[in-house]
Amino acid sequence: MRRALLFALAVLALPLQAADLKPFSASYTADWKQLPMSGTAERSLEKNANGTWNLNFKASMMIASLTEQSTLRLDKDTLLPQTYHFERGGLGKAKKVDLDFDWSSKMVTGTDRGDAIKLPLNRGVLDKSSYQLALQHDVAAGKKSMTYQVVDGDEIDTYDFRVLGTEAVSTKNGKVSAIKVERVRDPSQSKRITELWFAKDWDYLLVQLRQVETDGKEYVIVLQDGTVDGKAVKGQ
Repeated sequence: MRRALLFALAVLALPLQAADLKPFSASYTADWKQLPMSGTAERSLEKNANGTWNLNFKASMMIASLTEQSTLRLDKDTLLPQTYHFERGGLGKAKKVDLDFDWSSKMVTGTDRGDAIKLPLNRGVLDKSSYQLALQHDVAAGKKSMTYQVVDGDEIDTYDFRVLGTEAVSTKNGKVSAIKVERVRDPSQSKRITELWFAKDWDYLLVQLRQVETDGKEYVIVLQDGTVDGKAVKGQ
């Protein structure tokens, strides 16, 4: 259960304008609907002195923890991951992933739980953190359906999403108008449900995520506090 909730907490190249990337930081609370179990998560985007960006994620739940970092750069308005690191510890199976995206040789290399990874790299391929940033900005651009090629284990998988509409999300700082998006899965292959809400007035920051597992267990993360480009997120 802890492993599944930590995975849901983490759930956060296509054309992007450099000016559209704004630094942000956000903290979240997480609740498992069927059990007295809670957790916290933090997510941030910051610009480095060399022009690259760091997308960071940290989550903790009782004695389990997860960290994730993606380093990105923009080339001709295209989002290109540079490195990716993922580490999960605590109860359950530990996991560590390190990837290097070499755009000159067009190869992704690294390790996943000790197994070597080597995959061809083309523009449009993202890691399991940077695709969330691409999703955020595609929603901001008004797209209604989105598809991403994501390095997932020893293969490049296709992640599909679609916009469902606008909803108000209740946060500690008031109600926030948000665009609701869902992950599109083949129901014959998976009955999991993933829904995300992005704040319309705050550069489409992720404000809520709901996940339902195949066994019916449900958990939700909701924005606690956040800043976008130095401004505190406030609702109505």
